[in-house]
Amino acid sequence: MGKAPASPGEAVTLLTGHTGEPTAIQLLSDRRGSRAWKIQGPKAAVALKANNPDGDNARDKADEMAQEDDHLRRLTAAGTISPDYRVSAGTWDGGRWLAVNWIDGVPLWRALALARGPEGDRASVRPWLAGIARTWTQHLALMHAAGWAHADVQPTNTLVTGDGHAAVIDYALACGPDDGHRRVPYRGALTHTTAPETATAILSTPADTHIPAQPAADIWSLGVSLFWCWTGQRPVTYDDDLDRLEKLAVIAQGTTIPLRDVRPWPFPEFEEAITACLAPDPADRPTAKELTAAW
Repeated sequence: MGKAPASPGEAVTLLTGHTGEPTAIQLLSDRRGSRAWKIQGPKAAVALKANNPDGDNARDKADEMAQEDDHLRRLTAAGTISPDYRVSAGTWDGGRWLAVNWIDGVPLWRALALARGPEGDRASVRPWLAGIARTWTQHLALMHAAGWAHADVQPTNTLVTGDGHAAVIDYALACGPDDGHRRVPYRGALTHTTAPETATAILSTPADTHIPAQPAADIWSLGVSLFWCWTGQRPVTYDDDLDRLEKLAVIAQGTTIPLRDVRPWPFPEFEEAITACLAPDPADRPTAKELTAAW
């Protein structure tokens, strides 16, 4: 096996004032042109992200890193995320880097492992699941009220903390007010959680056209993520061997598997809310504020 890529030295040096002298630097991911590390120090831990300078899309990923930093500053100013979340950002000899405070949580898919089986059918699991969904929609409701959409709602961007709350991360693709002229064009995020109206817009516009994500698309992605991580199946079925545009064409039809056919055990209120999120017409989906009261 090859040597793991080192984190940007410029960033680590600068972050020492926040974390203390690092006691551990762990590579978390290295895919699609971006890398992420956990830097642990005696005072704090941070998640450090940087573009892969050797990737074919190094410039695009560096631009995305700068874009996420801009989004974090604007979302903080709007009161939708904690001012303690963003730590620092800057350039290095390979591009751009961004650091945020570490959130001690488990990705949604792993967190819901118990709930996916019949052993999850217990009284204690129901309020736990509802609490995850409720705290998730509370965060989205704040963003939506400020005129923003997260635009990349998916299982890997949602962490479940020890107290059963959902924490949202990764704001690189977020769409906010008046940002179309100064951003990397949004062309959807994870294919599996793309809303039908976004899929339709991607298929009908040139590849460099910015498609502003709307709050209703976040709601679809929320519903897909909960459906997927609870049942173990995606609500839209297609062959994984299809290319992205072919998958988007299937999603654009707005047809989903009935949740009652694949649920691991009955939870009527939870099922009803998820099904409402997956309404083909975005106008028929509940808002994040309405969902917060429904879970």
